[in-house]
Amino acid sequence: MILRRVARPLLAATFIWGGVNAIRQAEGHAQAAEPFLSENVMPVAETLPVEADPVAVVKFDGAVKVAAGTLLALGRFRRLSSLALLTSITATTVAGHPFWEKTDEGERAQEQIQFLKNTGLAGGLMLSMADTEGRPSVGWRAKRAARKARKQVEHTTSKATGAVESVLPN
Repeated sequence: MILRRVARPLLAATFIWGGVNAIRQAEGHAQAAEPFLSENVMPVAETLPVEADPVAVVKFDGAVKVAAGTLLALGRFRRLSSLALLTSITATTVAGHPFWEKTDEGERAQEQIQFLKNTGLAGGLMLSMADTEGRPSVGWRAKRAARKARKQVEHTTSKATGAVESVLPN
């Protein structure tokens, strides 16, 4: 459908550009994300198999956005790439736009706008994750397979019962 071919690249463009920007200006982004990272990531950083300094985390997040955004724009691994982007934007939104901590009303309003913009993007990603392109969902297919299996078992059981009853003496 043409709608999907147009909508996915439009949604993905923000993430691709944001990811490229984060990789290019990792130090500035890391400085903004450092309070969030020091509270939430660094306490468990020793258990991670990768380097977890703020610049490395920002570059990794940028790479995820570029890769998953590109896949989404191309319509490849749509649901998985949408999930990766949703995970990324959730952390980015909480770390980068904590409007609830701002005391200056102008700054608070700006951060709140960015926060709400990101929640809108998250909604678009959720729709993208749920989109089956008209094919039945996994849940529907599982229920259908279970119904078919139950009918087959009932049919086989009734045949077996009839066969046993026909050979038993009265």
